Amino acid sequence: MSKNPHLTTPSGKPRARSFGIAFDGRPGQFNAITDVAGVSVGYTTLIEGEGALSVGKGPVRTGVTAILPRPVAELATPVFAGMFSQNGNGELSGSHIIEETGAFNFPITITNTHSCGVSRDGTLRWMHKVLPAALDSAWGLPVAGETYDGFLNDINGHHLTFEHVSAALDNATSGALEEGSVGGGTGMITFGFKAGSGTASRTVAWQGRDHVLGVFVQANFGKRHNFSIRGRRVGKELAEPAVREGTPRAEKGSIIAVVATDAPLLPHQMKRLARRIPLGIAMTGGFAYHSSGDIFLAFSTANPGAAKAPSGRLASADFIPDTDIDPFFDAVVQGVEEAILNALIANEDMTGRDGNFVPALPKGWLAAQFGKL
Repeated sequence: MSKNPHLTTPSGKPRARSFGIAFDGRPGQFNAITDVAGVSVGYTTLIEGEGALSVGKGPVRTGVTAILPRPVAELATPVFAGMFSQNGNGELSGSHIIEETGAFNFPITITNTHSCGVSRDGTLRWMHKVLPAALDSAWGLPVAGETYDGFLNDINGHHLTFEHVSAALDNATSGALEEGSVGGGTGMITFGFKAGSGTASRTVAWQGRDHVLGVFVQANFGKRHNFSIRGRRVGKELAEPAVREGTPRAEKGSIIAVVATDAPLLPHQMKRLARRIPLGIAMTGGFAYHSSGDIFLAFSTANPGAAKAPSGRLASADFIPDTDIDPFFDAVVQGVEEAILNALIANEDMTGRDGNFVPALPKGWLAAQFGKL
């Protein structure tokens, strides 16, 4: 198995490019959100128990993902940001202050729907431990997102704890990332296949300098018949293997997507990037159905001095003109599409509560259609 991070995850799980699937754009070193300098990602994954649901006991198929937008010592420094809700059947805490000021600070966490508050509050507890000065004379409004994993997980058992959140934050690293059924993506489903956490990146040249734009998704959306790979509608020919239900499955899909870049862009431009995320989702066949929470965040690590400018002084920020922003739109769409496919491909079958079964996207079929490992 190749150790090329564009082809496999650190544990050897295949990524989309390992099957010869051709993508647009130029990826970064690891083809991950962590290609943006200073950004790190950590996971806590909880997989325990088998058989019938016993609320409070399991089976457990859940977790939490932590995304740190800056190194730990710099987490109190805001990042310029923008968010967009394509379909608001979901939650992204901290979104109101982002809309108001065009910035946020502290880590981002993503988990299951009924643990979003735990991950938010756990972030505040962790920040008070590692950087107490950040909370000594100010409030904190961490960003926390969620998608629903109740088909596989004992979601009402509330198995995620503050300690699990702290562990994900402590373990956040740069470099190549695991994908699939890890962290907050552990119990997630996309197009009726096992999905979850996925990432990708693109390099954008502007005025002689390369900028990096990275994407992270927690994918849990879509109907099988709409599934597309690189413009080819494949869902109907993939009617099998099918989801098997011990308990009826309600349509409760969502996707949280985070875009990070080192390009100097202003808050209104970050919002413009967030508004392009749905175009990448549509490339895979996601159409933002009624029950889907499709909520997106974009941030820039540039201009730290402007983001934390003290009172009483004129602040200044560099920014790429709006007239030159189109290549960054391309990068968002390209990165989101690939991150979703990575979340599907770096995965295996999973059985959860009540024997509910979700198949992985068949690797043999992929190899036959697009190439071989």
